[in-house]
Amino acid sequence: MSHPAQVALGSVVSLWRYPVKSMMGEELNAAEITERGLLGDRAYALVDSSDGKVASAKNPRKWPQLFDFRAAFVDPPRPGAKVPPVRITLPDGAVVTSEQGNLNQILSRALNREVTLDATERGHREAEEYWPDMEGLDYRDTVTDFNLPEGTFFDCAVVHLLTTATVDRLRELYPEGRFEVRRFRPNIVVETASGVKDFVENAWIGRTLAIGDAVRLSITGPCPRCVMTTLPQGDLAKDPGILRTAAQHNHANVGLYASVARGGTVRRGDAIRPE
Repeated sequence: MSHPAQVALGSVVSLWRYPVKSMMGEELNAAEITERGLLGDRAYALVDSSDGKVASAKNPRKWPQLFDFRAAFVDPPRPGAKVPPVRITLPDGAVVTSEQGNLNQILSRALNREVTLDATERGHREAEEYWPDMEGLDYRDTVTDFNLPEGTFFDCAVVHLLTTATVDRLRELYPEGRFEVRRFRPNIVVETASGVKDFVENAWIGRTLAIGDAVRLSITGPCPRCVMTTLPQGDLAKDPGILRTAAQHNHANVGLYASVARGGTVRRGDAIRPE
């Protein structure tokens, strides 16, 4: 089924899944979208054995190394099937899997804190967030607790969408900073059709977006950013200016949160249209 090109808001240029919360993830050419977002996204998390809280890079004072770990599934996840094992690359390059009996000991040693790798389950979990001392944030230089949605390891919504227009606008506002998609950890990156450099997705809040022929996302609100966007990862240096720019020019929001109105397969190149 074809759709008029002129009504397209843009197209999918990249898809990302993060099998373990707050670790680096994997880029995909296609993904299955369910009511819980991209199949397999945040399927696992590390849990602090001392207090039961979920490990999150939102509190880098407690968890300074999480972005040095990379996670990928051993086998692709399938709808209706048990979540497959995950392969984790440690900061020193060693590779372990969730099937190893000594995995928790290895991860605890690497993180210098006793942890267990858990899969999602029913019930509520808590995590912590550090708020840097920066104007425009809700709190300053403090750590707060927050509840994860029941039965998930998501911070808030099950899908995070980001446009190239927003990233390009941020680059204009703070050219010294390296605004790259990976700093913001989206699931779906949209290349906008207009070519403008602006926070265009702000106008999408409250609307339903069609992706390809099957998937429908309900845009529930903006994505408020945190200290994670400033942290070093790979060749990206620590840069508080990343978050400061978003706070000064877009109320600290970068991207959108969405729920899934209708699932299906999404692929790179799929058009995105308003419903």
